[in-house]
Amino acid sequence: MNRQFPMRQRIRKALVIVAFLSFPITMNFFSPYVIIEGAMNGVVNGSFVVFVSLFLSALFLGRLWCGWICPAGGLQEMVEPVNKKVVNGAKSDWIKWLIWIPWVSLIVWFAVNAGGYRRIDLLYLTENGISVAGSADRPIFFAYLIYYIVIALFVGLAMFAGKRAGCHTVCWIAPFMMIGRWVRNRFGWASLRLVADSSACTDCKTCTKSCPMSLDVNAMVQVGKMEHPECILCGTCVDGCTKKAIRYSFSAGR
Repeated sequence: MNRQFPMRQRIRKALVIVAFLSFPITMNFFSPYVIIEGAMNGVVNGSFVVFVSLFLSALFLGRLWCGWICPAGGLQEMVEPVNKKVVNGAKSDWIKWLIWIPWVSLIVWFAVNAGGYRRIDLLYLTENGISVAGSADRPIFFAYLIYYIVIALFVGLAMFAGKRAGCHTVCWIAPFMMIGRWVRNRFGWASLRLVADSSACTDCKTCTKSCPMSLDVNAMVQVGKMEHPECILCGTCVDGCTKKAIRYSFSAGR
């Protein structure tokens, strides 16, 4: 097996790249706009179901989706060779909450004013299941405009700010999973997580260098505390450690 690209990481990379290539089809299911319009008209749409599902999945799988299936994650990892700069999360992670809190508040406000949710339409504003095809209520030009704005946003941040900068700053989806993980950590029930054996660590810092979320994984290993709200459970630290000091575990604990 190629130590630089273990089979598990090859599979992960392939999955996130395929997820990005599928984005013209799936975009509306992650849309911050479509869920707002759905709330205004009392419609439970695809994005509503996806966001709720991601919150629920985080209760047992953390932010696994971000590391393994996210279209924006795949796009940013494709751009990573252009700029491998480490992103200072302490200075940027708060930005997505500044976006998420008023956005979710707006969704709730519109839904209440609409008299609550009255019907389910998973393909709301989506023609024949393809997001960029437009719809009777939304011209195809508008669909493509939104698509390229999202692409430009995440590519631009990754190219100029560093590794997965969009995840740290503008991602409106991550907070759903971060809240779900926070709830799980309060109770400590069994879930997918990373565990470390600090005695096996040789302090080579390979785990820190390879982390796509710019986390100081080595420091986490030294104190035996692998839980971090920005960890996407991608497993690059697990697969990159030749001493097996880090591993996946589905277990209870905090």
